[in-house]
Amino acid sequence: MTEHVEWSEPEAGPAPVSTAVTPADAADAARLVAFGLQPKLQPARDQEYTELLRRYREDPPFARLADAVAAGLGLVVLEVSPRAGMAVTAAEDSVFAVRMGDYARRTSADGSDRFLHGLAHLAVAAMAFPRPEDLADDGYIGRVSVNGVDAFVRQACRRLEERADELGENTDPATDAPGLEAAWRIWVRRSATGATKDARRLAGSTTGIIGKAVAFLTDSGFLQRTGDDNGGTYRTTARYQLQVRDMAGSAAMAELLELGVVPVTDGTPTLLPAEDTADELVADAGLPFHTVSSN
Repeated sequence: MTEHVEWSEPEAGPAPVSTAVTPADAADAARLVAFGLQPKLQPARDQEYTELLRRYREDPPFARLADAVAAGLGLVVLEVSPRAGMAVTAAEDSVFAVRMGDYARRTSADGSDRFLHGLAHLAVAAMAFPRPEDLADDGYIGRVSVNGVDAFVRQACRRLEERADELGENTDPATDAPGLEAAWRIWVRRSATGATKDARRLAGSTTGIIGKAVAFLTDSGFLQRTGDDNGGTYRTTARYQLQVRDMAGSAAMAELLELGVVPVTDGTPTLLPAEDTADELVADAGLPFHTVSSN
């Protein structure tokens, strides 16, 4: 006798979750990138920003979408966290990139100033994080002053001059020659202050150039002004630490640090250069920062 077995349709499982991107998802991702382009905005002070950061961390498809939006705008996402928010940096071909030539022309029409502004930014970064562990420590806060940076650069200039003398190369290069060797000769010939009759710093003085650099970094949310001593004192932010990590492999940064004049007790370099890098401090190099909204 054959037993009859009744077959039934298998029970339907849960409906598959749709992974299609909706216009609302795209809008939220773009909104998060827009928050990232407001470097002074602290996530803890904006509920929507905080919620989008949480979604980025907990929703991988949304995170990929936000990364794609950033990439489409020529932005590189450095970190997404409650500490730094959505920290982005502009690729060299991004519409948000600040070109060194454009940056320098805001202050002076003298083409040689492009090197000096670049050197000022390098020096601020080197002084802000004087040891490798400082750059790696998320909780570290660096402190710099305008006069301190100028003293540091002038010390570096003396070391560069000594090196050129030792190599028998102490001749003036062309003013448009790249690299620190060209910049130091221009820097040491500038007045440190060149104050006007009403005691204001001249924009073309070396402290004026450094003042321009730290003001730009402050406007970009990378530094916070803490006082007026020594030409102005500043502390670093989490975003600036991420930016310096990103630029740490440049040849110009490595060249400056290899001089051994960074003000730390052991005198060792602070950042390791990338292998086989060919970067130079050139007039049209993009600064590792995005443009700042005028609003």
